Amino acid sequence: MDLTLGVNTALGHLDSAMLVEHIAARTRRFEPDLSGVEYEDLRVPVRAIQDSTAWEEKRETKHWPEFLEMFKDKKEKLSVAPKAPGAPHTLIITASGIRAADVVRAVKGLGGKEGGVAKLFAKHIKLKEAVESCRKMRMTIGVGTPQRIFDVLDEGALSTQHLKRICIDASYIDLKKRGILDMKDTQVPLIKLLTRTDLKERYEADVAPVKLLFY
Repeated sequence: MDLTLGVNTALGHLDSAMLVEHIAARTRRFEPDLSGVEYEDLRVPVRAIQDSTAWEEKRETKHWPEFLEMFKDKKEKLSVAPKAPGAPHTLIITASGIRAADVVRAVKGLGGKEGGVAKLFAKHIKLKEAVESCRKMRMTIGVGTPQRIFDVLDEGALSTQHLKRICIDASYIDLKKRGILDMKDTQVPLIKLLTRTDLKERYEADVAPVKLLFY
């Protein structure tokens, strides 16, 4: 770990299969009373995770734009927003509203001329306000916390129609050395979000699949 930068450097060395097992171990730790079937339902498919071990820079906040550029489609322009409101091509999931605000500032240059970077977190923004904003806003990227993103999806204000990737801000750690996968109040809603039926169907799609990236 690099406490100066607030980064868990070990996560960047885990390939897709290792990440799946790491996540599953956290799920068993935080939800020990689940049945075997329930564990399987909350298991992220290996196929869904895009291997990002080729990224050589430290996973600092300032490198988010370059990371996204490296793992995008070759002809894709990240600053071009889909025409439909509330339908980003990228979602970034963070552990807290404060952390989300930092990531928003880091990627704001990818908002483009016709779209923007959406703030999908609860700090100072009520769910009703987030829903209303999503229904009006063209966005390239949505940045937020697991539960808020889950709730806005449930409200139908956030669409996965043009979604290409979900990026988890996994390497970031706070002063207590905890990341989004290390705390029950963030890991549990994160996994419930990632294993929603509508998203699981997109992971397995042969055409325009949604990929998971762990930063």
